Amino acid sequence: MSDRLKTTFCGIEFKNPIITASGTFGYGLEYARHIDISRLGGISVKGISLHEVPGNPMPRIMETTSGMLNAIGLQNVGVDRFLKEKLPALRKHDTKIIVNFWGKTLEEYIEVAKILDDADVDMLEMNISCPNIKEGGIAFGTDPDMTLRVTSEVKNVLKNKPLMVKLSPNVTNIRVFAKACEEGGADAISAINTLLGMAINIHTKKPYISNVTGGLSGPAIKPVAVRMVHETFNTVKIPIMGIGGISTWEDIVEFSLVGASAMQVGTANFVDPQIPLDIIDGLDNYLANNKLSNLSDLTGTVDLNK
Repeated sequence: MSDRLKTTFCGIEFKNPIITASGTFGYGLEYARHIDISRLGGISVKGISLHEVPGNPMPRIMETTSGMLNAIGLQNVGVDRFLKEKLPALRKHDTKIIVNFWGKTLEEYIEVAKILDDADVDMLEMNISCPNIKEGGIAFGTDPDMTLRVTSEVKNVLKNKPLMVKLSPNVTNIRVFAKACEEGGADAISAINTLLGMAINIHTKKPYISNVTGGLSGPAIKPVAVRMVHETFNTVKIPIMGIGGISTWEDIVEFSLVGASAMQVGTANFVDPQIPLDIIDGLDNYLANNKLSNLSDLTGTVDLNK
């Protein structure tokens, strides 16, 4: 893998800027039988909470036009089991590990962060924006004061790991929330999480998803994500990890132009586990063909002149 792809993000050197997004790649190990996960820049594991969570009842996934609705409900094994049962095997692979985490209360956020701060992981991604649950994250991610508070209080207990905050698109002005994260001491922002959506079965007259609503992801949300990354980049000075509908190396370049320094591939992993590796190869060829020494040469260089 060429040095052109090396990416420094929050002081951490990633071999490339391609990270698999939380909730789409399990704990990383599930995909290890299909692809060489050591080629990835990093893996953001599915959202980890203080206690084990069973998730929402079925059905909780539905394919939509150019996307997918999901209401998994943040199902996970809990932080203790993750550290004992999942992390040791994942650590055997040569890739950076980002742990996405969440809590139903401020106290839970702080407790999980404390535990992960001492764990053998590279970075923390705090989910304050998930639209799939009825309590917890949604309140923190849609109230600027709560965004500031949870960010600052979690950051205050971290001694070892950088903190990246994942923003919700389900707000009127994402700039306000990005600024709250920066003021709260966040080291980086990841944007965006899923858009709140709904689908109805016209024959039964009932929602397809048992939770009624779910998070919309996939190519359908990419233009929204690009716009919000652009707005965030022009609001804060901390680095941004772009997320939302990425499935090709061209998407990576587009997100870079509007200000993202690294990117996460999500729903595309369900289509073909090989896609992140194809993106890495395509991006390397693009940089070589355009005589660019690094993707950072493009970051935030979009030309808005008509």
